[in-house]
Amino acid sequence: AINGRQMWDELEKMASYAQSIGKSAAELISLVLTDIEMPEMDGYILTKRMKSDPRFTGIPVIMHSSLSGMSNQQLGRSVGVDEYVAKFEPKRLAEVLRRLITQHATAPGAA
Repeated sequence: AINGRQMWDELEKMASYAQSIGKSAAELISLVLTDIEMPEMDGYILTKRMKSDPRFTGIPVIMHSSLSGMSNQQLGRSVGVDEYVAKFEPKRLAEVLRRLITQHATAPGAA
């Protein structure tokens, strides 16, 4: 998606599609990787919407941002981010992606 609003719209489409085929969104979406700074809807709002919507239960969210101060990380965690990875840490991002995708794939209710 090119912005937070478009990502939310795509997530809603995926949730509707999953329901139409008798699956959960978590069976179709392994994780969401978001930035903080995005037009139309920032990563905090996107994450808060996802984490408060039962359709997206069990889908991990990684926040990947150049805004890596402790206050940004704390705010991310307060809205439900599963992992916070500062930009310019490609090895850590790869490790977190691998771990969460593997955990998600073996979680009950996931594909």
